[in-house]
Amino acid sequence: MLALSVLLVAGMARPGARAGAGAPASTRAALQGVRATSAPASAAVEVDPVPNPFMQRDTQGEPWLPQRARPRRNRQSESVRRMVRENAVTAADFIYPLFIHSADRNDPIASMPGCERHSLPSMVAEAKAAYAVGVKAFVLFPKVDDALKTNRGEEAYNPAGIVPTAVRMLKAALPESVVFTDVALDPYSSEGHDGVVRGGEIVNDETIEQLCKQALCQARAGTDFVAPSDMMDGRVGAIRDALDSHGFQKVGILAYTAKYASAFYGPFRDALDSHPGFGDKKTYQQDPANGREALIELALDEAEGADMVMVKPGMPYLDVIRRLKDNTQLPVAAYHVSGEYAMLKAAAERGWLDERKAALEALLCFKRAGADVILTYYAKQAAIWLQEEPL
Repeated sequence: MLALSVLLVAGMARPGARAGAGAPASTRAALQGVRATSAPASAAVEVDPVPNPFMQRDTQGEPWLPQRARPRRNRQSESVRRMVRENAVTAADFIYPLFIHSADRNDPIASMPGCERHSLPSMVAEAKAAYAVGVKAFVLFPKVDDALKTNRGEEAYNPAGIVPTAVRMLKAALPESVVFTDVALDPYSSEGHDGVVRGGEIVNDETIEQLCKQALCQARAGTDFVAPSDMMDGRVGAIRDALDSHGFQKVGILAYTAKYASAFYGPFRDALDSHPGFGDKKTYQQDPANGREALIELALDEAEGADMVMVKPGMPYLDVIRRLKDNTQLPVAAYHVSGEYAMLKAAAERGWLDERKAALEALLCFKRAGADVILTYYAKQAAIWLQEEPL
């Protein structure tokens, strides 16, 4: 009994230690026997089924792991979680893409539920509705009549064309809105490519000549930012020089810096009827396998005068967004593209996802990855959701 008492004292020597915690297994078994025989007959005897050397008992007799750092303390209530939240999404982060056409009706886009090709009056109404819930920026994408399409895309710089007309209407209705316009030839091309085609090849410099004309036409109409999405080499610098030399130093450039040859663009091409007439776009858009290559494009766009840089698509390329964010002081945009939008819509329609939660989580992921600006077809709906419950 004396030996047992000594072992008991030894086991209690460490503050907070269980009696006999440091003793051999045979002694711990003996101690359990002592506790069992000393307990009242009517009381249930609690015996640890498997001794755990990492666990102790606190002063209340409850299981205790001696762990000082417990990250869950900062997650224990919604108030605490909001206080320490690293990123947030607001309507001010969004650019709302709007599809337009010259018809006097709206056409639903089957592969993008909730989106449609707007008539120009409807485009203004939709922009006003989005503006009212906090979305202040818009980007316009036209579906051009086939009869107006040519290899060189001359309709792209027609001052009476659909995009210049839409810009003027939008700025007249919402003077404080920020209007972005796409610079590329694919909506105007009879070949369905972003550039001029010669002998089955998309030629770089001749395309850039056309893009400069297009950018100038949009600037004259009142756009705030041109957004070259064509991925021709050197086009940002050429467009910057064209704008500056014609007095449009205030017109900004949102460069599609890392635009990948992605399978996620299908619904967008449905909306504009701009599928490639032959082949694919892999000779000018980036290889999805490459990440470091985006930094080459980033260095070029910065040197050529881009004001913002963008990654497209978004969700599958969060790592590229982070690469750009870590290597530039310019604002970084992410495009939540049509395929990503369509997947969320399809899953929600089947009851497989909570659309609101999944869409807002996706948008928050862009911010966490480093995006300052998000182009998303959810812009208006997300702004409404955020008014109801901010992230």
